[in-house]
Amino acid sequence: MTASTEIREEVIESKAQPYYSPEEYLKLEEAAEFRSEYHDGKIIPMTGGTPNHNQIALNLSGTLNFATKGQPYRVFINDLRLWIPSKRVYTYPDVMLVAGKLEFLEGRKDTITNAVMVAEVLSPSTADYDRGGKFKLFRSIPSFREYVLIDQYEMHVEHFCKTDDHKWVLSEYDGADAVLRLNCVEFEMSLGEIFDRVDFESESEE
Repeated sequence: MTASTEIREEVIESKAQPYYSPEEYLKLEEAAEFRSEYHDGKIIPMTGGTPNHNQIALNLSGTLNFATKGQPYRVFINDLRLWIPSKRVYTYPDVMLVAGKLEFLEGRKDTITNAVMVAEVLSPSTADYDRGGKFKLFRSIPSFREYVLIDQYEMHVEHFCKTDDHKWVLSEYDGADAVLRLNCVEFEMSLGEIFDRVDFESESEE
């Protein structure tokens, strides 16, 4: 039995009901072999990503990171945790952009609170949640301004942008020549670049 398994079982056995405090979740997550999200008392294991999922996130984050070089922005992928305090949620966005200084959860250096843009690569099991419940969670973050949803099975991108009068506007893009443009930072990227080296056929066969 590994140390992470022992810690996980210790916490689980100590609870008479399926509820975990944020502190218990963080203790488990520090030793866990696989990441989990935290939703107001519930721990939800994260599923593994496909090659397409990973490639898309890497393409977007790499280009965005290069485009913001020397500017007051930080780009993160997969491993940095985001805390949404008003909803008591810890999550790991696929790609996350922060403007200005990082705002950390008190006492932590692995959890931030001030994402300005989040991009998620959709999968069949999470697509509805990413468009609905998860988007609602992100909208409760004061700094949050843009949300990008990328289909991993076809060249399709949904882009939600918050206007100055606090309305959310949806733009959709299809095909390799379409260009995604962000508003919170000077950045544009064609879908052909976003989906570079993505093999739709191989994963559709699976």
